[in-house]
Amino acid sequence: MIAKLLPVILLIVGTAAGIGAGIMLAPAPEPKAETEHAMNDDEMASADDMDHAEEDIPLDELGPDQEREYVKIANQFVVPVVERDNLSSLVVIALSLEAKKGMSEKIHLYEPKLRDAFLQVLFDHANMGGFRGAFTRSDVLDPLRTALREAAQKELGKGVYDVLIIEISRQDV
Repeated sequence: MIAKLLPVILLIVGTAAGIGAGIMLAPAPEPKAETEHAMNDDEMASADDMDHAEEDIPLDELGPDQEREYVKIANQFVVPVVERDNLSSLVVIALSLEAKKGMSEKIHLYEPKLRDAFLQVLFDHANMGGFRGAFTRSDVLDPLRTALREAAQKELGKGVYDVLIIEISRQDV
């Protein structure tokens, strides 16, 4: 008789333990939406002032999209990551340039030289260990973005505002 009851008892105890663990490990409930939207009149006025503050900034400082264009670099960049004289992974990156309107022709004309400069920056980043571990963290990618922007500005001038990383992936070998 006990042999027949033992599996049922174990099933009930296991289910209860699972439910108890689920309740204990559940995340804290989110605060109600009412508390997020409950602002007094002073806070609403200051938030309204902040919205209007953007309108006071001259167009030159905001850099409207009408004066900028985005130029995609034709092919992706493939960067080998070498550890202890062995190929450990390949990183594939697609880039795009944010530039002054009318520079797309110059960018396409200088693309071989630009690709060479970008590859040198990417190789240096890989050799410093920039593509190891959590390589997509912002504190790891920010120096890479800065170096790519500086390389583009060195080749094309100050008409290049930024280098955008469109795609990035790493394939371990």
